[in-house]
Amino acid sequence: MKIRTYLCLSMLLIGQIIWAQIQFEAKVSRTSIALNERLRVDFVMNEDGDNFDPPAFEGFRLVGGPNQSVSFSWVNGKKSFNKTYSYYLMPLQRGNLTIKQASIEIEGQVYKTSPIVVNVTAAAEQPKDPNSLDVAPTNQGIHLVAEVSKTNPYLNEPITVVYKLYVSHRASVRTWKEIDTPKYNDFWSQNIDIPNLVVEQGKFNGEDYRYVVLRKTILYPQKSGKLEIEPLSLDIVVDVPTNRRDIFGGMIMTTDNKTVSAGSKTIQVKPLPENGKPIGFSGAVGSFDFKVVPSKTELSHGESLELEVSVSGNGNLKLFSLPKPIVPASLEMYEPVHDENVVTGLTGIKGKVSDKYTIIPQQQGNFPIQPIVFSYFDVNTGSYKIVTTKDLLIKVTDGPGLMGGDENTILGNTKVVVNASKQFKFIKSDTELYPVNTTDFLGSALHFSLMMGSLCLIPLLILFKKRKETISLDVVGNRLKTSDKLAKKYLSEAKKQLNNKEPFYVALEKSLHNFLKAKLRIETSEMHKEKIKEILSNRKVNDETITNFIALIQNCEFARYAPASEVMIHGDYEKAVQLLGSLEKQLS
Repeated sequence: MKIRTYLCLSMLLIGQIIWAQIQFEAKVSRTSIALNERLRVDFVMNEDGDNFDPPAFEGFRLVGGPNQSVSFSWVNGKKSFNKTYSYYLMPLQRGNLTIKQASIEIEGQVYKTSPIVVNVTAAAEQPKDPNSLDVAPTNQGIHLVAEVSKTNPYLNEPITVVYKLYVSHRASVRTWKEIDTPKYNDFWSQNIDIPNLVVEQGKFNGEDYRYVVLRKTILYPQKSGKLEIEPLSLDIVVDVPTNRRDIFGGMIMTTDNKTVSAGSKTIQVKPLPENGKPIGFSGAVGSFDFKVVPSKTELSHGESLELEVSVSGNGNLKLFSLPKPIVPASLEMYEPVHDENVVTGLTGIKGKVSDKYTIIPQQQGNFPIQPIVFSYFDVNTGSYKIVTTKDLLIKVTDGPGLMGGDENTILGNTKVVVNASKQFKFIKSDTELYPVNTTDFLGSALHFSLMMGSLCLIPLLILFKKRKETISLDVVGNRLKTSDKLAKKYLSEAKKQLNNKEPFYVALEKSLHNFLKAKLRIETSEMHKEKIKEILSNRKVNDETITNFIALIQNCEFARYAPASEVMIHGDYEKAVQLLGSLEKQLS
C-alpha cells in the first residue's frame, strides 16, 4: 500500500516538474509558402524574460512586427502565462530557407529556439486566403503579365513569351529587381535583347495603363504533352500614399516593397505526326532550303575541294544535325567545320547553318557523290517535306591510276570519314631519347646541398620559437592588440549597418570602447565619461577633440533608443572616422 502511495506521489511530483518547465519555441503559420505569400513567425514563451534577440531572417524581408502579446490566467489554481513576439516575413528567393535560432534570458538562463526550415515555391497564381494576415496583399494598380504567342504548338515549333509590367496612372514605381527567374524546363530557350526600356500606353482590363516590356524569350518545346512555364516574379519599390497631407493639400507618399508575379502558363505541345514521317528524319521543324555545293568539281591529284552542306530558313536551326555526304573510297573526307550564322527574333531562329567538308582525291578518275536527302516538318502546311540534291561528279585529271576496274568512273565503294586528330598520325617527327646510365642521388651535389640547408634551418627555428614564446608571455600587449583589431572590426561592421539604426550604433559603440582600451589601457569598468575626459586631457589631447568624442559616445547611447534619421547615422559614422584618426595621431 505504501509503495503505491509513493508511486502516485512520485508521478504527481514529476508531472508538476514537467508543468513548471520553461518553454521557449518558434512557430510558423506554414512550412511551405509561395514566393508572393507572407509568413507569420511566432516566438512563444511560458515565462517572462529579458534581452529577446530575434534571428536575422536571412532570405526574407521583414514586412510587419514585431508585435508583442501577453496572456495571463489562473485555471483551477494553476498559473498560465504566455508571451509572444510575432513577425511577418516575405521570402526573397525560392528554395529551402532556414529561420535561425532566437534567444531570450529567463531567470538568468539563456534559452534558444530550434531552427525551422521553410520551403518557398514559385509564385502562386492567387495567394491563399487573401484576407489572412500571413498572405501578401493584392498589388492595386501594378500587374506583371506574361503574354504567350501560342499555347498549343507542335514539338520544336517556336513560341514567344513577352513579360510586360503594367502600372496604372494612380501608382508610381521607383525600381525593381528579379527575385525568381523562370528556368523553362523541357524547353530550349533564348532571351531576346532589349537595348532600352520604353514606356508605352495601353489597356489592362479595359482601363488605361502605362506598361514597359521587361523581357522577351523564344522557346522551343522539346517534349510533347502538358508543359508548364514557370512564373517570373519581381520585387518592386513603389510609392504608396499615406493618410497625411502637406501644407498645400497634396498627399504625402512613402516607399514600400511589393512582390508581383506573372503566374505560371500551361502549354499543350502536340507531337509530330507519325503518318508520313520520312526515314532518317532528324527533327527539323520550320521552313527551310537545303543545298549541297562543292567549291569545284574538277581538280588535279593533291588538290582539295570543299563540300558545303547547308540549311537556311526559319525554324529550329540549332536543334538538329545536318545529313552527312557519302563519297567513294578514293576520296579522303575529313571531319566537317560547323558554322552558324543565325539571329533570334520573335518569329524564331532565322539564318543558315552549314557543315564544310574538306575532300582530297587519292587517285585519278571520275568520282560520283550520291544525292543527299534532307527532310523537315512544315508547321504552315502540317506536313513533312523532303528535299533531295542532284548527283555530283568529281573529276580528278591526273595522279596514280586505279588498280583494276574502270579508270574513268568509280561507283559505290564508300569511304569512312577520317577523324581530324588522326589524319597526320603517321607523321611523327619529334624523337624522345633517354640516357641509359644515370647518376645516383646519394653522394650527388643536390644531396649535400639539401643536407646543409636542413642544418642551417635549425638556428632559425630556435629563434622563431623564442620569439613566439616572448609574444605569448606579453599578456598586456596581446590584449591591446586584440582591442585594436576589435575596434577596426566593429567600425567596419558599423559601416555595413548604415541602413539599420540599432545594429549600427551597437557596433559603433563597441568600436569606440575597444579603441579606448587599446590606446588608453583602461578596462570596461573604467568606461565612464569623467574618467575618459581626465585621461585624454592628461595625454595632451585638445579640448575640441575630447568634447566631440564624448558627444559621439552619448549619441551612441541615446540613438539606440530614440529615432534617428539616415542623415544623422551617416554623420555619426563620418564623425567617428575623423575622431579616431585624430586621436590616433595625438596619442601616438
